Amino acid sequence: MIVTDRRMRRLARGVRQRMRALAEPPVPQTAHRLVPDPVFVISSVRSGSTLLRVLLNSHPQIRAPHEMHLRTLSIELTRPYTKKAMSQLDLDQRELEHLLWDRILHREQVRSGRPVIVDKTPGNAMVWERLHEAWPKARYIFLLRHPASMVTSLINGRPDRGLESTVREVLMYVEAVEAARTALPGLTVRYETLTDAPEETTREICAFLGVEWTPKMLNYRKGDHGPFEAYIGDWSENIKSGEIQKARPLPEPEEVPATLQEITRIWGYPC
Repeated sequence: MIVTDRRMRRLARGVRQRMRALAEPPVPQTAHRLVPDPVFVISSVRSGSTLLRVLLNSHPQIRAPHEMHLRTLSIELTRPYTKKAMSQLDLDQRELEHLLWDRILHREQVRSGRPVIVDKTPGNAMVWERLHEAWPKARYIFLLRHPASMVTSLINGRPDRGLESTVREVLMYVEAVEAARTALPGLTVRYETLTDAPEETTREICAFLGVEWTPKMLNYRKGDHGPFEAYIGDWSENIKSGEIQKARPLPEPEEVPATLQEITRIWGYPC
């Protein structure tokens, strides 16, 4: 009787193990991301990313909402058993955050009915490695602007800013953008070219994204792009005008701060 009971218990364990194996197959790649290839604009602050966003958002197949700040959305596992439970699903905090970010993008994609979703948050430049980890098939648009012009734009928007601290901030961003541009495939766009030749530039972007160009992109005034407010994008009168404004003239070489001269040369601007 004891032998029979032991044998039955072993059989029962075997059945349970086989049932679990059937119920919990390996996670297929399609289950990892609802949006397999989102588009991220990698740029500095004050680089014209809001203008690029509204031009993209004016395309009927592209949804480019306000800055999403995904990197600041985190998951908290509040109990030891929560971590244990998630580990049984091969989920750690990092991947749970990726799932959250992905779900937010997917929700906006579905809500808009547009197949291409774009996030243009400048802070993405600081976490480009994390984005690449989360979305190996993501696509990238690297938006460049003359670094000294970014400094001027920041100070014009906030006259109380100090020059040295503003230069340090811009340097931090542009170095991150260049690191991403060196490591990842993608399309490089210059703000100055975008404002000087918007049709040619947006045609190039559409070709990169695999959508047909439309002249609707050049008249973003007619679209609903959400509010132009601080912390979720540019809120200047230029962007609120609904018209593509020409970029200011490039700074003279002697106007470029010393710490920005090297990256200015690397990006092909006169210095």
